[in-house]
Amino acid sequence: MIPKKMHAFLQGHLPTKTLLSRLIREDGFAFIEFGPLDVERLAALGIQVDNLGPTLVVCAWDETSDLEIGGYLVVDNMAMGRPSMGGIRMLPDVSPGTIHNLARGMTLKNAAAVLPYGGGKAGIVAERDLSPEDHTRVMRGFARLIYRYRDIYLPGPDVGTDDADMRTIAIENGLDNALSKPIEMGGNRIDQLGAAAGGTVIALEALIEHMLRLRSLPQFSRREATTPKDITLLIQGFGAVGAHAAKIACERIPGIRVIGISDEQGYLFDQKGLPVDELFEMWQSQRLVTLSLFEQLLGGRRDKLPSLKYSSQPNDLLRESAFCFLPAAPIANYLGLEGDLEASMTVEQMGQWDVIVEGANTYSPAPARKQARARLERAVYRERGVLIATDYLVNSGGVIFAAQEHLIKTPEELRIPQGSLGDPQAVERWLAEHASGLEALAERRRIAAIAYRDEVIRRNMRELVDLLLSDADMLPCEAAERISIRRIASSERDRTVSEIMEPIPTARVDDTIQQAAALLVEAGSPIVAVLNAEGALAGVVTEWDITQATATAAGSDSRLAGIMSPHVISSAPEETILEVVRKLEYHEISAMPVVERGCVMGMVCSDLLARRSLLRLLQSPGE
Repeated sequence: MIPKKMHAFLQGHLPTKTLLSRLIREDGFAFIEFGPLDVERLAALGIQVDNLGPTLVVCAWDETSDLEIGGYLVVDNMAMGRPSMGGIRMLPDVSPGTIHNLARGMTLKNAAAVLPYGGGKAGIVAERDLSPEDHTRVMRGFARLIYRYRDIYLPGPDVGTDDADMRTIAIENGLDNALSKPIEMGGNRIDQLGAAAGGTVIALEALIEHMLRLRSLPQFSRREATTPKDITLLIQGFGAVGAHAAKIACERIPGIRVIGISDEQGYLFDQKGLPVDELFEMWQSQRLVTLSLFEQLLGGRRDKLPSLKYSSQPNDLLRESAFCFLPAAPIANYLGLEGDLEASMTVEQMGQWDVIVEGANTYSPAPARKQARARLERAVYRERGVLIATDYLVNSGGVIFAAQEHLIKTPEELRIPQGSLGDPQAVERWLAEHASGLEALAERRRIAAIAYRDEVIRRNMRELVDLLLSDADMLPCEAAERISIRRIASSERDRTVSEIMEPIPTARVDDTIQQAAALLVEAGSPIVAVLNAEGALAGVVTEWDITQATATAAGSDSRLAGIMSPHVISSAPEETILEVVRKLEYHEISAMPVVERGCVMGMVCSDLLARRSLLRLLQSPGE
């Protein structure tokens, strides 16, 4: 059955007729799909189509289960490569718009990390208080739903899911169809190793090295060299990213002091430094730590940390000052201008920081959100002189680790037999028999991930500072986006028509003008491919052809053979997008069929290219 909240959302945003016309049923599963040409329908779902994507939006649910199992999948952009890669979020209030925002962040993050994967994301509509048994059942059911899209989407963990859930998906769909698996599956266990957190610490290390270069900008003109005693850190959200970031920072950066942390129960602050090792162990066993540590101190240990401060208001952490602030809570707006009720803290009340390293997902492609972000950065970066390292440039450690599980392929002899998939007991036996081989594979992937993460994130920080120095008016969010877009555009030059073409409506040469007109309207297509008796392409009919035929008094029952264009300009599937752009411009046409050996494969048109490729960047080699 469809989750109630999901059903209410879809019914409230799209006409029932639209939902029923798009409904696909397979083996008890239901799917509704939307592509980049569904501009109005996607807008109704809170998604704005632009020249990056989305490529595909799916609403899916299990109609046979007594549990509510369903959610959304968004494949945003695959210019960097196929499949797309991104985590599964599991919350009761996820929506297509939220998942698209996260998928776009993955597009930019994977591009910033120079990974050959597109950006995707999935969201399961489920309550937080599911029993462990029901949680596993929901994950198994959702794994079966996304199996249909395994060629274009690779899942990993996100808010509400973890490495154990990826293990569940791998049992259902195979080892190569889930990322961040545990070590016994050859996985790189992102959460366990603190992969994303490690990336934020590497970013901080690199920025410390580059900070003095910024003195040529007015807002940084008084900056002085940073010494070890100056490196203090505030962490908003002592969870999977925040806890590991604290531990890894203390291991990698000599002299650093973690002086403030927050979680759902409150925040702790001590200018002399918090006991990070003790807090990390507490987090591993009980997750929430701020109130627990404070209560322990009240119970007899107050003399050991006499300067410790505790508040039951987590957001008040942002009033404190430190060298670096690291937001790692699932909050997009950790800072806002006066009147922003969604922000954790306003700029007017924030502490004094030198740098913000974003460990949380903060990016949104929505124009209003992007404009709000630009206003925020003018106040924080330009006026206060706080350098901001955008989320997808610095917290890509997780996707880098995850990617190794796909880049370093699972050898055939270590893959779960097809007949055992979906049978947990059979999979457990098979894993036990191949434990040593899978552990060795996991170690290879871990070593490769560590080296690649360090290289990529350090390069991102160098490029960020270079761009900011090249243009004093540029904001960090603009520089970060340019870094990712340049890499996507570079990949886009080699992208082929087969990767972006859309279905084309077809008719027979003896069909009528009225039938062709109906096809154009129904499909929202600019052209109809006309086929001969053998099914080969005989010509095309455009909107203009039908308009002209009507204007010259041709009857609606006239045959297409009399009005079609028999000399067709077409594209081959292997042609690059840039070649197709030039062909459309040279012949002054807006659309053409994609043909291989006389067989019509699909179509490409200027409208489609405008939405699914970066034409401006493709035609501007300097960008």
